[in-house]
Amino acid sequence: MAKKNAIVCFDLDHTLLDNSKNEICASAREAVSRLRESSYIVIASGRDMDNYYSYMFRDIVEPDAVIHQNGTRISVRDDTLPYDARKGAEQYRTIYEHFMEPGLVKAIIGYAEANGLCIGTTLCGKDYFVNPELKTKADKSYNKFLKRRYVSADDLWKLPVRALSYAGRDGAERKAFLKAFPGVRLLSFSSGEGADLVEKCCSKASGLERLCAYYDVPREHTYAFGDSENDIDILEAAGTGIAVGNAMEEVKQAADLVTDDIWHDGIYKACVKLGLF
Repeated sequence: MAKKNAIVCFDLDHTLLDNSKNEICASAREAVSRLRESSYIVIASGRDMDNYYSYMFRDIVEPDAVIHQNGTRISVRDDTLPYDARKGAEQYRTIYEHFMEPGLVKAIIGYAEANGLCIGTTLCGKDYFVNPELKTKADKSYNKFLKRRYVSADDLWKLPVRALSYAGRDGAERKAFLKAFPGVRLLSFSSGEGADLVEKCCSKASGLERLCAYYDVPREHTYAFGDSENDIDILEAAGTGIAVGNAMEEVKQAADLVTDDIWHDGIYKACVKLGLF
């Protein structure tokens, strides 16, 4: 495989993915196609990109690597496979993975149950959430096409959990939760209707650092696109951080460049402006 000279990371929701249509924007797909010759393409998402409602977008983008769930897992394309054999998740191998301690998961789920919060995650095609009706309500604001497969979260702590998801707007409940669990972060979605729940030791930025070492690409030759709070660290860590025009204000402040929004070819325009193709 010929060595490439840059790494370009893309958040999925509201950055590559137009959530109102559940489609990767056509101009973003064109940008990725043109970047691929000289750059490693990375999806850096709060999602597990291998789960049942995400893998189809992974397969559309065909990234060289994926930073899953805010850096708690990193997978890279196995280029030793013949091209015709590269299908689905089997074409990737994991080079890093971090799991939450079962005791911490159990404590968080117990706290959610006691305080009427919606917290959980998706594993093996099932959605393990406390108070799932709140998750359905939150989904309608940014993922209305998703049909959940809810099961009880009682035994979630026994499963291999890397990160969790919180449904609900910012406020006193979140502040109380973070006080109870100082070792975790709640990273708000740009829609304001939820957050990724991840331990402080993990981030998209740490995922980028590991990929720089893996591909032997200096940090100054990296680019990251995003819109939500979980993108701030990778935009700051990358050689060039780009916020799409529909990003949260805090994300724009962290970026080196603010481009147009997702509905007006923001990614493509930024790539042109930066001379990436």
